[in-house]
Amino acid sequence: MQQATTTKLSSPSLLRRLMGFTLNKRQRFVVSVGLLSSGLFFSENYRQYHLFISFCLSLLTILALVWANYRDIRENNSPMVFVLPFFFTLSFGVFYFLLGDRILSRLILTSLYAIGLYSLFLSQNIFIVSSIRTIALLSSARLVSTVLVLVTFVFLTATVFSLRLFLFPTALLVFLYSFFLVAHALWIYTLESSFMPNKVWTFFLSLSLCELTLILWFWPAHFAFVAVFLMGVLYTLISLTHLWFEKKLFKSSLWEYVWISLVIFIILLFFTFIFPLGY
Repeated sequence: MQQATTTKLSSPSLLRRLMGFTLNKRQRFVVSVGLLSSGLFFSENYRQYHLFISFCLSLLTILALVWANYRDIRENNSPMVFVLPFFFTLSFGVFYFLLGDRILSRLILTSLYAIGLYSLFLSQNIFIVSSIRTIALLSSARLVSTVLVLVTFVFLTATVFSLRLFLFPTALLVFLYSFFLVAHALWIYTLESSFMPNKVWTFFLSLSLCELTLILWFWPAHFAFVAVFLMGVLYTLISLTHLWFEKKLFKSSLWEYVWISLVIFIILLFFTFIFPLGY
């Protein structure tokens, strides 16, 4: 009886010895990135199910983040932590099938996804921990997260415009994912636990992108250049809002972003004349 009890109590440690090691947080990130990247790469073999596969991989990204940060997430249960991981994987999943079946393109995009996803997991981990205690890497995590928001936005926008949907469905789709991405981009500066902080700011910034989409739907340019232009506008809006939150929105800063927007618009005009037939 005593021997059976001893064997039962020691079985977890025996299992750990058989596994050889226990995974820490960074190792879980690496495992998750490897599995999700492999899923993205081999999804090319099932093109007819690409939307379903992309959605499933997006959900698995959330589960991977929970698996790696379960203890910290229990103390900070803000759902905003999961917004960018979901849309980041979704954007790569749907954009993946615009590149065709060239192996080099698949390898490059999968590598970019793996690097971006690992950076995303690290930044989200910093946000989760920062809401509990002060951490020095918060500003770096905000920068990385903002860049990934822009990458996610441009991939989703390029995909939506490439579908050649009617005017209002296109604008509605842009508004929907812009709403969540803008909300996440603003949340990283407040780290509030509520579901949707800064609702008014989020709504009107997303509405601005939606209205601009209504104009650009008629613009005779390739969808890739339209997506890059909208990404530049999103970057300008988010940056100005961040400066407003930090009470650093001075006249010089405002003019700096005005010039950035003007340069982006000139680039759009330039490529419009190069590709006058549109997409």
